[in-house]
Amino acid sequence: MSYAGDQLIHDADSHIMEPPDWLVPYADPGVRERLGPLYAPVASEGSDLIEHYARRHRDPAYRAEDSSQIMLRKNWAATGSFIKEDRPAALDLMGFASQLVFNTFANKSLLDLEHKGDDALAYGAARAHNRAIVEFCSVDPRLLPVGYVPLSSFEESAHFVGEALEMGCRALMVASACPAGHSPSHVGLDPVWRQAEEAGVPIVFHVGGGGRLLDPSYFNNGLPLVPDFHGGDGNFRSVDYMAIPYPVMQTLSTMIIDGVLERFGSLRIGVIEQGASWLPGLMRSLDSAADAFRKNETRLQSLSLLPSEYIRRQVRVTPYPHEDAGWIIEQAGPEVAMFSSDYPHVEGGRNPLGRFGRSLERVGEPERRRFYADNFVDLMGPALDGVPVPA
Repeated sequence: MSYAGDQLIHDADSHIMEPPDWLVPYADPGVRERLGPLYAPVASEGSDLIEHYARRHRDPAYRAEDSSQIMLRKNWAATGSFIKEDRPAALDLMGFASQLVFNTFANKSLLDLEHKGDDALAYGAARAHNRAIVEFCSVDPRLLPVGYVPLSSFEESAHFVGEALEMGCRALMVASACPAGHSPSHVGLDPVWRQAEEAGVPIVFHVGGGGRLLDPSYFNNGLPLVPDFHGGDGNFRSVDYMAIPYPVMQTLSTMIIDGVLERFGSLRIGVIEQGASWLPGLMRSLDSAADAFRKNETRLQSLSLLPSEYIRRQVRVTPYPHEDAGWIIEQAGPEVAMFSSDYPHVEGGRNPLGRFGRSLERVGEPERRRFYADNFVDLMGPALDGVPVPA
């Protein structure tokens, strides 16, 4: 029996654990030598971390425990976390019908390059990323690769999104941080949204694409340093966790107010691994802003729906497993929330189905079915073509 059992579940957030030089072999020659490592290599038990775990994944005794450990082993230790040939077995053991697959480490580098004013390098790195993620997912049609599209150049982005779609990306990730020099709602980017809409491929935001979340002075509080949930100092703690949704809240609000979702009414937007408890308040704030400023803003007068209605129609969001998903559904509507495992990351927890299941006891079976499957199907649309339908 798989982790999901006989329940139909689509997973809106999973990852690969990419090595530091992941982008280099997939980059064009003129870009390859300009790409630095995504992060500093880490040692484990006196050896290279990746080779250490590669040896373990080749060990029959270690692999004999795959089934019992499928949700317990995390990061490099998890089955299929970086060896693509092992990922179908992991998906079988989890029992999910499909998974969106994101990078783990590359978002910060891609965002930084996008803001350096060197479009050749920014789009070249993004092209290497998309080749790498598509190649990893090529082993199983249930793995849905998430490509990256920089938004720094109107002309380049219009060409690049078509290239990413042709390459086989099943979702297109853009940064939630504002592009340098123009709004993400700028009409010059309409060809990006139009091509995604016509292809039936969603635009997605993901944690890590918002740039610096907080002024570092917030952590200069005269108190002892606080470890993150990994026990180190390189990931989120409670204070910066509070800022995770800020960039995407602003970007999503701007796109709605400036009419992007009005102009592209079939476009779907995913907000992934940024929580969802903030969403009901944002919906109310947007409606309040529309009411307060409509008299003097023709862009608001041109909207055919309330801002919150665009969210219910077109935006799909993944709560964290520690959030009250039932309350979010009650407040935001049944159309919006989706399940995600964050496999193989520690943040996804050891039993996300158990935690979500307890919070969903307050809603009905139709709402639970939407959460685990139907809202993801709506997000993905034709991008799910070719994914085997579970019996």
